[in-house]
Amino acid sequence: MFDVEYIRPQDLGEALDFIKKQAADTTILAGGSDVMIDMRAGTLQTKYLLDISRLSALREVAIRDTELTIGAAVTISEIDTSEIIGRHAPALQKAADRFAGRQVRNIATIGGNVAHCSPCGDTIPPLLIHDAVAVVVSPAGQRNVPIEEMAGGPYHCTLRPNELITHFILKPKPVEVEFADFQKIGRRKELAIARMSMAAMAGQAADKTISFFRFALGSCTPTPHRFREIEEMLLDRVPDEKLLWETGRVLAERMIEITGRRLSAVYKEPAIQGLFVRLLWPLIQ
Repeated sequence: MFDVEYIRPQDLGEALDFIKKQAADTTILAGGSDVMIDMRAGTLQTKYLLDISRLSALREVAIRDTELTIGAAVTISEIDTSEIIGRHAPALQKAADRFAGRQVRNIATIGGNVAHCSPCGDTIPPLLIHDAVAVVVSPAGQRNVPIEEMAGGPYHCTLRPNELITHFILKPKPVEVEFADFQKIGRRKELAIARMSMAAMAGQAADKTISFFRFALGSCTPTPHRFREIEEMLLDRVPDEKLLWETGRVLAERMIEITGRRLSAVYKEPAIQGLFVRLLWPLIQ
């Protein structure tokens, strides 16, 4: 049994009022797939669980002008079946389809996955390639936090104790982009935590040169990382097998520069190259 009090506010204002009074002793509960594991393991001790999962203000998926909005309490299953997300952020939908098992997808939320700041969070690389920002509120007001700045390190969220994420704003897939994908490698084929993940979007001109490219790597660095150098290597070039293998080699080198050469580099270095080529192979067909 946990010595914790469960609080379920009726609206966002009530949630913020509670946080204003009890921020230091409160843990935000969205889906709970990570929070409950941490509580059982004894690594998380809290006085209050503030359940925001049913707040309507956090559950919207919509296109407004040139922005895609996804509520922080939208579940992974809802992302997986959303027609809007499938049209405007297909790599995110593919990540949702490969996220854990069905029971977890039904309860886990995108806000929880991002705020947990796990290096292997499946939704984060797709959010990075869409230049996503998290809209964060507190009793003091609202601010926007780029996804790249959300994690200060593995499992270390930069949000303040009195802040919560209401929604994410993404730049939708450009019209000229016909390719978008997410792939990952785990220790088994299904229900696997990612040991390595990648998300990419690409557009090609009539002569097959890459006119638009976004790429992000997950699980291999302390925080998921968008590699702009890799993007620049492929822009305005016609991709072939040699170019993809060479770019994959540079990607592996940059990963090692960030993490240092660990024992895992023995398999991660060639695996990164191979997954990169597999991810982008459709561009040379």
